[in-house]
This record gives sequence, structure tokens and C-alpha cells, in this order.
Amino acid sequence: MPQPGLIDHEGTLRCWWCGTAPDYHHYHDHEWGFPVVDDRRLFEKLVLEGFQSGLSWLTILRKRENFRRAFAEFDFDTIASWPSTQVEVLLADAGIVRHRGKVEATLANAKQAVALRDQFGSLAAYFWRFEPSARARPKRVTKRALMGMTKTPESIALAKDLKARGFGFCGPTTMYALMQAMGLVDDHIEGCATRVSVEAARTALVRPG
Repeated sequence: MPQPGLIDHEGTLRCWWCGTAPDYHHYHDHEWGFPVVDDRRLFEKLVLEGFQSGLSWLTILRKRENFRRAFAEFDFDTIASWPSTQVEVLLADAGIVRHRGKVEATLANAKQAVALRDQFGSLAAYFWRFEPSARARPKRVTKRALMGMTKTPESIALAKDLKARGFGFCGPTTMYALMQAMGLVDDHIEGCATRVSVEAARTALVRPG
């Protein structure tokens, strides 16, 4: 039997949250936790984490290609130039989550992302400033540790700073989920088959900025 927090699917140990869905397995094995420094991917994750609020991530993951098509592949310079009338166009798109507040926030966040990029040189340089130190991390990454860590001082600070800059749908729990997904932390639990690969990628990463 695998240790608590791990599932054994056809001989591969994975974190419990990815269940048995093949698309979730692929996301867990090849994306979640691997460090990201590409600005479009960071903006995409910022937007999709906002849309995920109140829903399952699997719902958003299965609509991701629709979101990419609707939001210009998350080119935030392009989105920042859209008129407010684009909100109605997006709300008519059945392929995405049609939530007016979240759609409006995406257009507003794109404008703020341009300002962040201009100030810091890249979104990556900004977001990676909030990477926690090794001392701030749990000694052992277990399911129990993670269940008690839905937000951290770093995600609280990130959310507060983004809010002060005019971003929406970026609370501290949402921002911790972004930090987990984009590799600012490695929350694959001990014994997970992907954890070693993520740790290697984080070790090799040249931090932006």
C-alpha cells in the first residue's frame, strides 16, 4: 500500500489529488510544480486560477484550450487593448466559464500585467520575488502538511501586493495555488514519482531578475 497522500495507478505513485483521470495525470506529471518563467504562461495561470475559484481545477483544465482561444493565447498586451465591449463577446462563449466579474477582471488584469512587465522587466521577475526560502518550507512535504497550508506568508504578501496594484481575483489561497502550479514551491509530496524531476528542474533554474 502507498503511504498516505499517494495513489498507485498502474505502478506509478502520484499525489492523491490527481485521482484517476488521465488528463489530470498528465497535468500532474508534466506541468504542476515545474518552474515557469514564461510570461504568457504565468498570466494564463493567474487568470485560470481566478476562474477556478468555486470550481474544480479539472473543470478548468478541460476547458483550457477554449480559454486560450477566447483570450488570445493569453497575450496580455493584446487583451489589454480590447474595448470593454469584448466582455459581452466573451460572456457569449459557451466554451469558457461565463462569469462577468471574472471576465472583467481578466481584461483589467491584462492592463496591470503590462504595467508589471514594464516595471520589473517581466512577469516572471515579479512573481519569483515571492519564492519562499527553504527555511519557510515544511521539513517534510506530506499530505497532512499541505492540507494545513492553503496559504502562506508569501502568498498573502503576493495577493496583497497584486490587489494594491489593481488586480482582481487574486486572494492568498488562489495565489498559493499559482505558486504550487508554477513551481515557486515543490508541493509534490514525498514518494511521488514526479517530485524528483521537479526538484531537479528547480535546482537547474536560473531565477529571473
